[in-house]
Amino acid sequence: MKSVLRFLPAATLAAGLALAAVPAVAQQPAQPKAAAAPAQPKASPAAIAAAKEILQIKNANAMYAGAVPGLVEKTKIALTQQNLNYQKDLNEVAPIVAQQLQGRQNEIGEGMAQIYASEFTEQELKDLVVFYKSPLGKKLIDAEPRAIGLSMAFMNSWAQNFAETVMGAFRAEMRKRGKEI
Repeated sequence: MKSVLRFLPAATLAAGLALAAVPAVAQQPAQPKAAAAPAQPKASPAAIAAAKEILQIKNANAMYAGAVPGLVEKTKIALTQQNLNYQKDLNEVAPIVAQQLQGRQNEIGEGMAQIYASEFTEQELKDLVVFYKSPLGKKLIDAEPRAIGLSMAFMNSWAQNFAETVMGAFRAEMRKRGKEI
């Protein structure tokens, strides 16, 4: 469970960004597939392997494991909202589409490995593998999600408190102009 929680915020963000486009895509006729992301420089097979190992160590696949069924469901919902008369058919078609596209989420992992391999040298990736397998690296993998969560909670609390300070400053400046807000 801890490993799934590690990527929950990132997964939520990624899924939210991907799914936000579903209604718009559902309204448009099919178009030729465009390049999803800019091409990354070609990395060596050893760099790709090290990048994949890092992603495996960090359990990155938890971020996108449910991408296919999630997008199928969101698309079905969007299509159903636009085509209420087809609800029964869309409910029957959704599992067929999910089955046809099963495994495509692995493309995300391949893309992530390419990105890592283009951002780090082969030696840096190998060094990162060694680090993540070390006691400190393992501790980072285990503790970082909690530290990030606590940091986000702190930033939210700070922002809320600071917003009151900013509001007070606005009110004070407006009072100087004879205006109450």
